[in-house]
Amino acid sequence: MQNVFVAWNYSFDASKGLYFVEPLRDATEYSIASIDASGGQDGFRYGEAFRPSINSYQFSNARAIANIAALNNLTNITDEYNKRAAEIKQNLQNQLWNSTYQHFIDRHQAENNFVKYFDFIRGRELVGYVPWAHDLPDDNKVYAQAWKHILDTNELRAPYGLRTVEPTYEYYMRQYRYEGTRPECQWNGPIWPFHTTLVLTGLGNFLDHYTTTGLVNTSDFISLLRNYTQLHYNYGVLNLQENYDPATGNPIVGLVRSPHYFHSGYVDIILNQLVGIRARADDRLEINPLVDESIAYFRVEKVPYHGLQISVQWDSTGNKYGVTGLVVEINDAVVTTQSNVQRLIIPLAPSPPPAILRPISKSTQPLTTTAYPRGNVSVPDQNIEEIHDAIDGRVQFFTEYINGWTTPVGNGVSELWYQVDFGNATEISRAEIAWFGDSGTFDVPTSYKIQVSKGWNWTDVSNATYAPSVSSGITHVSWGTETTQQVRLVFVPKNATRSRLVEFTLF
Repeated sequence: MQNVFVAWNYSFDASKGLYFVEPLRDATEYSIASIDASGGQDGFRYGEAFRPSINSYQFSNARAIANIAALNNLTNITDEYNKRAAEIKQNLQNQLWNSTYQHFIDRHQAENNFVKYFDFIRGRELVGYVPWAHDLPDDNKVYAQAWKHILDTNELRAPYGLRTVEPTYEYYMRQYRYEGTRPECQWNGPIWPFHTTLVLTGLGNFLDHYTTTGLVNTSDFISLLRNYTQLHYNYGVLNLQENYDPATGNPIVGLVRSPHYFHSGYVDIILNQLVGIRARADDRLEINPLVDESIAYFRVEKVPYHGLQISVQWDSTGNKYGVTGLVVEINDAVVTTQSNVQRLIIPLAPSPPPAILRPISKSTQPLTTTAYPRGNVSVPDQNIEEIHDAIDGRVQFFTEYINGWTTPVGNGVSELWYQVDFGNATEISRAEIAWFGDSGTFDVPTSYKIQVSKGWNWTDVSNATYAPSVSSGITHVSWGTETTQQVRLVFVPKNATRSRLVEFTLF
């Protein structure tokens, strides 16, 4: 964690005590800072700025390092990173708060013919709420004013969600970038689930434990959450996209990759904010649901917490679950009931966390095609990236987003193999094999087996249990423990079909 923190030193301006970042690297290309730094001509690259986001992330990183160090009695590290967090907080509040806009906004780090170093950008952006997602701002009436902008339909609030930039910005919703005729992703106005998640997290924090909340209330939170819920449906089907038109609620980009953006923290918002499970480090369970009269009921069950299983239930009338009010259960036993919604703090008996039964793959290589473990195949002249796909850790069976090594068309007789070289002797005893299938061009092989190298020879693993091959699923294999540097999956593709090995995972 310390290495990651100091890796950002290259973008730290000691004269300001703040971090800067290119909007593209902040996952928000075509922000005000980058568009204006181009003179309004582009905005995909460059336009570095001192942003509320990167400084909030580093503030939170520093606090996490300090807290973990404190648990280990590392006083020097605790003091150092608490000091860093305090300095980032002070500098962000003093220098990124704009009293005219009543919002945290970027300052330009770039300097050219169009923008000047450390000038404020010329508008509000949704990124200004990120500090509250990390509990950074002081609890006072000055900073609380920022929340009124998500209620104003002429500012950041749109009919279908939250704009990333206000419509008064000169280049609001101007489309710069395309793939063919399809619009590409931009942050100059569209609704983005990524930032909506951060805003709702921040608003949940604000309503939960800030006192100066008069400008915004729980009903506003619920209204925004309902908007956000609808974005997860694409024409009636669960299908979260990249970004959305704030005026229509329809997806903008709609490219092959678009349904595969997993940038929604929706579940966290439901559990932490709506249901109100406020995680703590001590032996306390804190529950404070954010619901108004429009939420008639909810129930969440068996949430792991401090080695226990927590269930929380709300029923405003008793008609849904037979009990009126708020009910909290621990390990299926009711520990608290009350007729209304209010904060509960329940003492917990100290309990060690359960053992994490999570096997660690010995074959996964997510980063490079050259380091060990390495993949190899029996078929000559194959694409090295596709070979690497089968050990990159991704298991997906989408037809439009190909991942894995694809064989030539089989004849039902000839054996092929996929080989993993660990780089040194490694102990293995089982595998998970992911085959892609579409009941047409691609199918599981007619047969398969596992072999290990012993000297110059390849031998079948001993005492093997081979499960039937699963199409677009996981096939499990186990055997007596072997120690080897190289292992092969040997298989026979069916006649007139191909096999696609999505992932070969060894344990």
